[in-house]
Amino acid sequence: MRLVHWIGAALAAVVTCVAVVQVARSASGGPPVPASCPQRWGGEGIGGWVPAAADIDGADESLVPGSPVRALICAYPGDNTHPGGERLAGTRTLADQAGAMARDLGYLPVTDTPRGGPCTLMGGPMTNYLIRFAYPDGRALWVGSAQEVNSCVTTTNGTVGSRSYVGPGITAAYRTGVWKPTRSDDPCSGSAGRRGQDERMVPEGAVSVVVCGQISYPERPPRREYGEQVARELATALNSLGTRPSDNMCQRGEGTDDREFRLMFGYRDGPPADVRISAGCTPGIDNDLLQADLDDSVRDRVARLAPPP
Repeated sequence: MRLVHWIGAALAAVVTCVAVVQVARSASGGPPVPASCPQRWGGEGIGGWVPAAADIDGADESLVPGSPVRALICAYPGDNTHPGGERLAGTRTLADQAGAMARDLGYLPVTDTPRGGPCTLMGGPMTNYLIRFAYPDGRALWVGSAQEVNSCVTTTNGTVGSRSYVGPGITAAYRTGVWKPTRSDDPCSGSAGRRGQDERMVPEGAVSVVVCGQISYPERPPRREYGEQVARELATALNSLGTRPSDNMCQRGEGTDDREFRLMFGYRDGPPADVRISAGCTPGIDNDLLQADLDDSVRDRVARLAPPP
């Protein structure tokens, strides 16, 4: 048997990027959330650190719960080959944009123990970020994240974390003062994920699905789009399978089915839910947080919906 990484053969060199979320004591039993940017990045890695965890209702379920009214972005540029201890290089305060930024970050899928995934080995510049969200009652919450060339980042509020990559959006907000999450124009590429995918393969409420075929660079992968009925039937089938926490890997035997598909479930509001199917792998279904074995019923259903090769 040979080990197959979910990111595919296009990435020849990979290394497991272990995300260690470093946090101070909770606000209820430790120091309050600082009111200004720390002068140095206190973590030892790329993202995954905040100076203090906040005692905010919902912080164990969402990166940014509630409705903050202000966001202070702190930037710590450095190099991804020697991360940790970067000096504060500048700040940006968002007022009108803070609510939208909090809402979009709050949609990201989270767990209390974010797992590492395969990362490319390219060295280069990176910027660690802290974002201080201030609430009308005077409380605050930190979010730590980063932008780096491998997109191998953990974003955390000190209680839960996400592997969804939002670095380019934070960088744009820091530079321009406008929050606009960066998403690919092609629904079959780019990173995705939706809150709730730590509990079920496809969260409730899907109204569409794009079935993407094998990626063949530089060509766009073939795809077929379906409406609400197909999306919900497919989601029900996927959610009926037994799941377990994902290690973002599978095992493939020689001579097995090498078809791979990506299912992008759309919603009326918020980001899509991303599910990957690898027909000849065990386990054959993965959404970055959960994985499941691919049974014949789901395999045949996806094959019927898939675009021609």
